[in-house]
Order: sequence, then structure tokens, then C-alpha cells
Amino acid sequence: MSEKSGSAAPAASFMGKAGPLVLARLFTAGLTLSIPLVLARVLSLEEYGTYYQLFLIATTLYYVLPFGVVQSLYYFLPRAEEKRPWLGQTLLFMSGAGAVAAALVWGLLGLVANHFGNPALLEHRGTLALYTAFLLGSFPLEISLTSQGRTKQSAVVYLVSDAVRAAAMVVPCLLGAGLHGMMLAVVGFTFLRYVATWVVAPRGTTGPLARAELWRQQLVYAAPFGAAMALAIPQQNAHLYMVAGVVSPALYALYRVGCFQLPVVDLLYTPTSEVLMVRLGELEKQGRLEEGVGAFREAAGKLAFLFLPFAAFLFAAAPEFIGALFGAKFLPAVPIFRVSVVGVVLAILPMDGVLRARGHTRAIFLSYLIKAVVTVPLVWVGVRQFGMMGGVVSWALAELVGKCSLLVRVPAALSTPSLRLRIRDIIPWRELGKASLAAFAAAAGVFVLRLGMEHAWGGLPEGFIWRTLPLAVAGLLFMLGYVGVLYATGVRPLGLLARARRGG
Repeated sequence: MSEKSGSAAPAASFMGKAGPLVLARLFTAGLTLSIPLVLARVLSLEEYGTYYQLFLIATTLYYVLPFGVVQSLYYFLPRAEEKRPWLGQTLLFMSGAGAVAAALVWGLLGLVANHFGNPALLEHRGTLALYTAFLLGSFPLEISLTSQGRTKQSAVVYLVSDAVRAAAMVVPCLLGAGLHGMMLAVVGFTFLRYVATWVVAPRGTTGPLARAELWRQQLVYAAPFGAAMALAIPQQNAHLYMVAGVVSPALYALYRVGCFQLPVVDLLYTPTSEVLMVRLGELEKQGRLEEGVGAFREAAGKLAFLFLPFAAFLFAAAPEFIGALFGAKFLPAVPIFRVSVVGVVLAILPMDGVLRARGHTRAIFLSYLIKAVVTVPLVWVGVRQFGMMGGVVSWALAELVGKCSLLVRVPAALSTPSLRLRIRDIIPWRELGKASLAAFAAAAGVFVLRLGMEHAWGGLPEGFIWRTLPLAVAGLLFMLGYVGVLYATGVRPLGLLARARRGG
């Protein structure tokens, strides 16, 4: 963000600046969503489970090995006069991280395949190693633009990258090339992203590619957050690895569908949190940090009006949702899916972004340490005693503990010498209350609809359009109920969206 935009902050909300990123993610969400939906129909349950296991390995390394260095750009670039060294040393570090990831995949995939009881993973050893290497190397692409305030350029990159990624994963399978063809395609895609990262990220900046003293500062800042990620990602994925080790690939496919969520959380939470981090950095630089709590409440309040109804609808319409998107063979995943939607509710408060923006990364590490300690016994007992349902419940409980441990640290991060905050001061209670009431009432309407239409839905013909009809009717009823209750409580949804778009 430019100095001019920073000086106009009182008239322009940071939520408006997040608009290009949100719209870009919204446009590509349909393409991204098509990946698991198409693969669920063209692959067998065994192949579908193998697909999820391959990308579970890649994404675990993708989030652990950056060690917080890429995310540190949100802290340093808004404050830096000379930006190129920060970008250059980040790109160099991530290239090395990619090489380490490839070596780990090549050397350890055999052990993982044995744990999963799925030797088919070894057929993709080489392509998985290359894919993971280039994926890590290209991690800084969008973040390098957003952290410089170039949100429109970042949005364009999101548009192009997500569209090409979806095509690379879906088209080979539709043409009959299977997982092998898909893995070759995504290797090509990530290689192009890696090249684009080196071309786009440092463009328009000056200075050396790296400075030893700046690298030390960056590493010191990133280390606590990186260590937190080293704990958090294995912790978050522990239930996935544990379940994969005790069930067949076909049952694992059901479990992953149960854990599936539409990309709405990432679509809205990530750009909002990113722009909030940059905004807090600007406010600190301008000596106006006391305005930070208002920015946080604004973000959380607007996310509440979106995430609470989304979670309530998914819970109420879970059978219609799973049946329409994945087919009747995945309906046994409905109970697991209903537990997993708790993750949407827990994303309302962008707490980690605040702590990173204020340099409180040790608090993030402590939170993830607590969550990791809680997860180990929960997952072990949950999966061993209660199977797949125990796995998802243990994950949900651990996530709740982690969010609570973050929440207690946010007031101190937003406080100033003249403004001491408590937890009750940072939460948008009015927005949470109205959104909860409207979402609960609308969800109750969906349950009543199912009771009245259960026999009619069961008699519908086969085919995608007929499968989506119950979901569409439930969605329309929920939307009318939610909007109606909001109006009754004095909230005007269209006005709310308009103000977010304008930045008012």
C-alpha cells in the first residue's frame, strides 16, 4: 500500500483493500472446487484415497518447511524502504526448502506408503518430489505482492494460477490419463509458477538480492512462527495420518470427503487477515496503533455475518450437500462432515494475523505447542477407540483449545500505553449475536424442510441436476430465512456488502 493510501486511512477501510483478493478468490473458487468433485467421479475410491494421500504429504511439507520466512514479508515489507533484499533472501531460502522437500519425499515415501498400507504411492515418487520442490519454491509469489500493497496484481496472479492449477489437475483425469497424468501436469504447472515467482516478485525493487544483517533479523522474527508451524501443521494433519494408517484407501476417501470444506474460509479469511496485517503495520508506523482494535473488530464482525450462516447451512444440509457434490456413494461421510464444519466457525476471529503483525510470534508458537500436546492423546485414543468419527472429533477439540490460547493474547497485542484492552473489548458481540440468531433460525428451517420432503427427495430420478435440486431448495430456504431474520434485527445485508466493497 502506498503512503497516499495510508494517509487516507480514516476514509478507507482495509476491508475495501482486501476486495481485489476476495473477488479473485471468489472467481476461481468454482474452478478450485471442481478438482475433488471431478476426481470423485472419474476415479475409483481406492484411487481417490491415493490422490488425497499424495497431496497430504505435499501440503504438510509445504506449510512446515517455509519456517515462517515467507509470512515475515507481511511484517518487514510495509516498514522497509529498500524491499529487494527481503524479497531476494526469501526466494533463495524457499528454493533451498524446495530441494529439502524433494529429498524428504524421495527418501521417506516408502516408509509413509508402508504406514498407509498403500504401495501405489511409490508409483508417484519422482513426480511428487518435483511437484513439492517447485510448489515450495513458488510459495512467495502472491504474498510478495500483497505485502507490498499490490493487491490488484496479487489478485490477477491468484486468478491465473488457480485457473491453470485446476486445469492441470482435472483435464488429465478427464482424458483418461489418471493419477499419473495428473501428477505430470501439476509438475509442469508448479515449475512455471517457480519461474514466474523469480520474475514477478522482485520487479520494481532496488538493492542487493540479500543482506546478511537483514537476513538475521528476518530469521529471528520468523523462527518462532516457523517453529509454531512445525508443530501446528503436523498437529492439524495428525488425524489424517492416523486414520490413513488404520483404514483402507477406499475408507480414507470417505473420511477425506467428510473433512471437505468449500474454499470459502480461505477465500475470505486469508486476504482479510493479510490486509489486516499490512494495515496494522501502517498504523504502527504512523503512531496510530490505537485504531487497530477497530480494524480487528470490523474484520471479525463482517466475517461473522458470512462464516456463521455458512457453517449452519452446511451442518443442516449436509446430506443434500454431500449427495449433490460427491454422489450417493459418499453419504456415509455425512456425520464426519457435520463435525468438520466447526472449523468454519473457529475462523471468525483473525487472531494469528494480529499476533504476526505485532511481532508476537512467540505467542503463536506457545498456542500451537499447547494444541500439539493436546492432540497426541486425543487422536490416539479417538481413532483407536472410535475410528473415523473419533479422528474428526479429536481434531475439532484440539482446534478449539488452540483458538482459545490465541484469543487470550490478542488484547495485549492490540493494546497501547494509553489503551489497555481485555478480551471482551476486541470481540464484536453485536454482530456475533445477530448472525448467530439468524443462522440458527435458518438452519432450523432446513431441518423442517427435510422432514417434510424426505420421501419426495428419495423418489427423484438419477442425474446431476436432480441430485442438486434438494440442495438448491434447501439453500434458497436458508438464504431467505437468514436474510429475513437479519432484517428483523436491523441488519441490511446488501448495505453491509456494499460498505465492505467500498471500504466504508
